[in-house]
Amino acid sequence: MHLKKARTATSAPLKDQDRRTVEQIRQETLTHNRDNIDRTRAYLSFYQKHPQIHWALLAHLVSRNAGWNMTDLQGELLPRLLRTKEQHDYFSFLERGNWLIFHDAYPQLLLYEESVRRQTNLFYLLPHLGVSTFMQAIWNHFWKTDDKQLLAIGLIINEQNYLEDQIMQDSAYQNSVVRTIPFALQELLKLNLILFPHKGADSLQLAGERVFHFASLPERISLGKRLYSLLFGGTNRQEASYAWALQQPHTGSRKDYWPHLFHDVNDTAPGKSYQVKLMNCQLRSGVKRLFSPTLRQVWKPIHHEPPKELDWYNNKSDVWRVLNQAEEAANAAEMSEAYCQALSKIEWAVAARTRILG
Repeated sequence: MHLKKARTATSAPLKDQDRRTVEQIRQETLTHNRDNIDRTRAYLSFYQKHPQIHWALLAHLVSRNAGWNMTDLQGELLPRLLRTKEQHDYFSFLERGNWLIFHDAYPQLLLYEESVRRQTNLFYLLPHLGVSTFMQAIWNHFWKTDDKQLLAIGLIINEQNYLEDQIMQDSAYQNSVVRTIPFALQELLKLNLILFPHKGADSLQLAGERVFHFASLPERISLGKRLYSLLFGGTNRQEASYAWALQQPHTGSRKDYWPHLFHDVNDTAPGKSYQVKLMNCQLRSGVKRLFSPTLRQVWKPIHHEPPKELDWYNNKSDVWRVLNQAEEAANAAEMSEAYCQALSKIEWAVAARTRILG
């Protein structure tokens, strides 16, 4: 499939109605970009109104995972492995990435919504919202063809390239997070998982994918495409995940999906050596649940500097080949056991560390 490159924005002033539309979209994006809770809720609300935009549900579920990763940093286990500075560096990295993607993608969703409302193509306004010329071509194509899959893959490619230029190549994050030993250790131990809770026949189940080589742009795009295939690949997983998301508000606590193992109240007595709590993904007899706080218990909203003004697409014209490369989700999509194994590895690492350090 060949899509023509969109024209870049002109310097001509906008008409009054277009100027008001751009300003309104900027303000609404700012309102919903306060923290991970607000962003995640906004994605789901948009998908409820526009289920043809598959990416919005994918973004909602991935954003839930970002929130869980943020609260893990102040939960029961990781603070025993990471220094305070490392915890805050990780949070800054996760929060900045979550903020940036929303800052770039949500205006696109709102402009689509306004185009539908006015029944006219408004995507010529995308450059005025700082969105790449690549996405102008993708949205124009979607407006004509209703190709839901191509739009979703296009958004995955766009957001990961945007993230690459805005944060992954930033020397501050390279030095504080991407090149750190804990970051490499997580990948080595295969502890990074993106989970999609969904209602099964008898109980809640976890689908998902492992995260490998997060520092690699092609790997992140491949992961996004696999996650999309997993969610919308012909099973009823999309309906089951969506039903769970509607029923369970996002708090940032892993109690949201596994309340039998996690609690947002810290019941563990301070100062004692850590005692392993889990066996075969069940609590040992007489022990309290793992502490997994809600996001707003442990992290306050932070002020973000504006992103760099650049169009990543200017020097990456080979991206159209990536757009049409199929990615199949892993056959073993059920990740409950893999997540249990990851939790167990972290627990034993914590127990070993506390025994050594006292």
